[in-house]
Amino acid sequence: MGRNATRRTVVSVNLDGSPASRRRPDELAAEEPLEIRIRKQALAVTMRTPGHDIDLAMGFLLGEGVIGRPDDVVTAQLCAGTDTPNTYNVVDVVLDPRVPPPVTDPSRNFYTTSSCGVCGKASIDAVRTRSSYDVTGDPLEIPARVLAGLPGKLRAAQRTFDRTGGLHAAGLFTAAGELLVLREDVGRHNAVDKVLGWALREGRLPLTGHVLLVSGRASFELTQKAWMAGLPMLAAVSAPSTLAVELAEEAGMSLIGFLRDPRMNIYTGAQRVTF
Repeated sequence: MGRNATRRTVVSVNLDGSPASRRRPDELAAEEPLEIRIRKQALAVTMRTPGHDIDLAMGFLLGEGVIGRPDDVVTAQLCAGTDTPNTYNVVDVVLDPRVPPPVTDPSRNFYTTSSCGVCGKASIDAVRTRSSYDVTGDPLEIPARVLAGLPGKLRAAQRTFDRTGGLHAAGLFTAAGELLVLREDVGRHNAVDKVLGWALREGRLPLTGHVLLVSGRASFELTQKAWMAGLPMLAAVSAPSTLAVELAEEAGMSLIGFLRDPRMNIYTGAQRVTF
């Protein structure tokens, strides 16, 4: 079994069954800290599910506006930390000399958790980062029927969720409904970072004409990450927040919520959904 899941014995209770309780093995989604460093200087710590850690670091730096294209990074590598036995829970990134180093002051505390990527920031101004991509004129058009089918494709590709039931997912789709990449993580924002980091490393930014789908709600942070990658559409299986809708409207993005075949709510950018 890989590091993204582990097995332990639990007491399973079923009050309608006989016996009412029994001991059985259960698989748990892994959660471990990942430290992101810039030239060996600690920048951020996030709690995540191990796997695709370089992509996670690249997506995180993209979302924070530190980098915007592959050649902004000279090297990014997993490093030995201080754990025994070593778990390689450190990614060290060397930026190109022309890239300004990230500002690390008390108002921009980069500590994150698996549930919230920006809760460590000390002010509202520190949370908002403007994208270098203008998506208002993105020509994406996607049939409503294709859009409605995306959650089923996302769920069918969630291999680790099938074993643990404990991971969020994010998937990048084409306008034709083709799933290009899927990532799972205990943190929804980490799953998105892993997808966007993959896209950055593949040289696909900006993600013109693509759709990002997340398995839960659409928060302000996820909307901002999508905008930073030049995505014209963010879709979520659950509800968006008020700030997510306001940011999507400001950015010219399409924001879809409660995407559950055959229904959806279009909160902004309805012109990109065709019937």
